[in-house]
Amino acid sequence: MASRALYHRLSRNNQLHSKAITIMKRLILGILLSIILLPGAMAQSRKGVSILGDSYSTFEGCVYPDTNAVWYWKKSQSATDVRRADQTWWHKLITDRGYRLCKNNSFSGSTVCNTGYRGNDYSDRSFIARMKNLGEPDVIYVFGGTNDSWAGVPVGEFKYSDWTASDLYNFRPAMAYMLSSMQEYYPGTEIVVLINNDLSEVVTQSTIDICNHYGVDYIQLVAIDRIEGHPSVKGMQQIVDQINAHDKARNRR
Repeated sequence: MASRALYHRLSRNNQLHSKAITIMKRLILGILLSIILLPGAMAQSRKGVSILGDSYSTFEGCVYPDTNAVWYWKKSQSATDVRRADQTWWHKLITDRGYRLCKNNSFSGSTVCNTGYRGNDYSDRSFIARMKNLGEPDVIYVFGGTNDSWAGVPVGEFKYSDWTASDLYNFRPAMAYMLSSMQEYYPGTEIVVLINNDLSEVVTQSTIDICNHYGVDYIQLVAIDRIEGHPSVKGMQQIVDQINAHDKARNRR
């Protein structure tokens, strides 16, 4: 009888030991999985930002798709003192705020509308051609209109619906079509329009009027330092500072 009781006691101890080992293995596995998955979960919890822009927002190796033309290059060039991606306005803003970059779909020389320099057809690179290729961001910064102003594209009339293909070769209807389409395509996403300084009065005021029509936030930039018409390192920082000042005034970060 004593030997039988001892046997049962030992057997039960072995079962308890086995269960304890199983529990420990599960705990260790859970901890390991947490360590592996936590960085990805943390990254997804950060605000995602996409950029729809022109040359001001490009940098070699940082635009999507990578076939987009760029102004800022890794190699040294006399046209600018911006030598690294972390000197660009968008990189600074995203890093400083702890955001993550979704897509930077910027194309040097691009216009909002489908008319480009010398009246060429830019429907392969315009903002309205690229506006639906920005991933799934929480915030979209639209930084355009500069080339529309510089190229002297047709302005057209204000039009907020029933756009035709020919309408989209004019700045005003194209700008309206872009914001309307983006609000529909990216529901719940914050859209912020950056307006370059020293653009033609008609492009500047038209952009403001159209943003107001759609309730889209905009930031009118002032006195941006440039080299050959493009933001320098100082100018890039000025853009960030002015975005921060605007958001602080609106109690938003």
